[in-house]
Amino acid sequence: MTHRHVVSFSGGAGSWMTARRVAEQYGTENLTLLTADTNTEAPDWLPFVYACHEDVGGELVILDNGGRNIWDVFYEARFMGNSRVDICSRMLKREPLRKWLEDNCDPADTTIYLGFDWTEEHRLHRARPHWEPWTVESPLCDPPYLQKAEILFELEAAGIQQPELYTKGYSHNNCGGACVKAGQAQWAKLLRDYPERYAYHEQQEYEFRDFIEKDVSILRDRRGGETKPLTLEDFRLRLIEESEDYDHADWGACSCMESSEEE
Repeated sequence: MTHRHVVSFSGGAGSWMTARRVAEQYGTENLTLLTADTNTEAPDWLPFVYACHEDVGGELVILDNGGRNIWDVFYEARFMGNSRVDICSRMLKREPLRKWLEDNCDPADTTIYLGFDWTEEHRLHRARPHWEPWTVESPLCDPPYLQKAEILFELEAAGIQQPELYTKGYSHNNCGGACVKAGQAQWAKLLRDYPERYAYHEQQEYEFRDFIEKDVSILRDRRGGETKPLTLEDFRLRLIEESEDYDHADWGACSCMESSEEE
């Protein structure tokens, strides 16, 4: 029986190294790099995906979600993704990837590989129930253990230019740095580094609030011991008035391959 190896390929350095390890162990004849385009990614995201595929080999499958982006699915669901519930990841990544697996793969002879590393083993345990009945592994949770800097060094040694978001200090190459799971610290950084991207999401959030007629927002204001919505517009104005008035420790966390506890 032929065994298939499907790497959930996010377009990040970790998923590249994951694919490399799978290819080194099992070859590329039955290897698939499976990725879902949120259509909210940075301009260099797709070229990076192509470069990684050229390096690793195997089959590349890109699910484009009919061209929908994160704001399209917020309107469809009448719900704005935020730091607690990443409905965008569910609708644009987890559900399309799972449907592809159901349509193309038999759980009895397919293993799914996620790009979690040894510092994120808890995420692997949380993700596994979502992907049942498929077997799920994360090769970067096994030795030799690599630091992020070591993976980036190997990436450049392979002649692949790392995504610009990495060079600017972002920990993930997701949604052009504008991940709804990110916190105040990353959104403040996005405003400094990519003001045009921030402005786009600020306008989209403003229009969605008008559409839904509810006081909703991506960010949360926890000052004064009370948690309340904090719009991107209000956050930007606060930063203009007092550039350091935000939670510098609130970077949020990527959880695209995990189900939100509040979904």
